[in-house]
Amino acid sequence: MTREQAERRGRRGEWLAAWFLRLKGYRILGKRLRTPRGEVDLVAKRGRTIAFVEVKTRDTEAELSLAIDERRLARVAAAAEMLSARFAARDEDIRIDVILIARGKWPQHIENAWLG
Repeated sequence: MTREQAERRGRRGEWLAAWFLRLKGYRILGKRLRTPRGEVDLVAKRGRTIAFVEVKTRDTEAELSLAIDERRLARVAAAAEMLSARFAARDEDIRIDVILIARGKWPQHIENAWLG
């Protein structure tokens, strides 16, 4: 797969993840936010919870098992820490979520994926 194809697949996955979260009652506050510490794919809010979301899109479910690890989640957490003041009020809960998307499968939403 070329870099361009991977980029398209990633953007499509983020779009699907955003719609999936909307169906679950979340409001999307931000997309593809870059910081010096890392990137957050989506920022979503439902109730008093702000979720900084990492989205992984692969062709198969088997490939998804290798798509996320502690190092990647640590980068998302570091970026979320930098962005939290921008998106979360003092009384709101913050968490790191992951959405895994494989072709032909319903997205898998892992809440509180980073307990770091």
